[in-house]
Amino acid sequence: MPTRTTGCETVSDATETRVSPRIGPIVLVALFVTALVTSQVTASKLLEYSVPLLGTLAMPGGTIAYAFTFFASDCMSELYGERFARRAVNVGFLMNFVLVGIVWVTIRWPAAQGSIDPALFETVLGFSVNIVLGSLSAYIVSQNFDVFAFHRIREFTDGRKLWARNVASTGASQLLDTVIFTAVAFALAPTLLGIGEALPLSVLVVLMVGQYVAKLAIAAFDTPLVYGVVSYLRSREGSAGETATSAD
Repeated sequence: MPTRTTGCETVSDATETRVSPRIGPIVLVALFVTALVTSQVTASKLLEYSVPLLGTLAMPGGTIAYAFTFFASDCMSELYGERFARRAVNVGFLMNFVLVGIVWVTIRWPAAQGSIDPALFETVLGFSVNIVLGSLSAYIVSQNFDVFAFHRIREFTDGRKLWARNVASTGASQLLDTVIFTAVAFALAPTLLGIGEALPLSVLVVLMVGQYVAKLAIAAFDTPLVYGVVSYLRSREGSAGETATSAD
């Protein structure tokens, strides 16, 4: 019986041999998209936290979930290569439009008797156009830069020092993400397009600092998790992940 070789697991039954995809890329892409979608629907709540010397800072609720997208993309980059990670990023970008479209249709659809207040539903799940513009602009730039920077650092260090490329690529891309999102959503879109409310510079700075400090802390703390996931999946999948990485 002929078989296909794709670096995946093979599963045989009485009639045919099927190729079963490895669990690693499936889980990491699922985590990436889940974190991305969650960050969009939790972004409307502002979270407050305190840091010594910096005092009280604020950040959108989606910051926590969004940080996991960089964790997932760095794991994908290390295990399956630049091309795979970039594809996941671009698929995630398209999923943003799917999310916005489904939520918009649900909001506009007439509510049945006994449903929760439609206005309340729209307040919680509705998207402001300036927020969407800021989010999409920041996403496409920062996520692609993260993948690019990760692999350039990987080449520079000859594949060593995973911690360096994880922290450095994520730290730089999160800074890009924070500045672009805040500037587009709360300054450029309101000023140039008349969409949303423009915030004073002092408030913009507070939002940027609050988001970036939290994102940088998460990037530092997730490094042991990156090592753990990469080590586990490489041992589980054999050399397939390493081959995919070197092939790019």
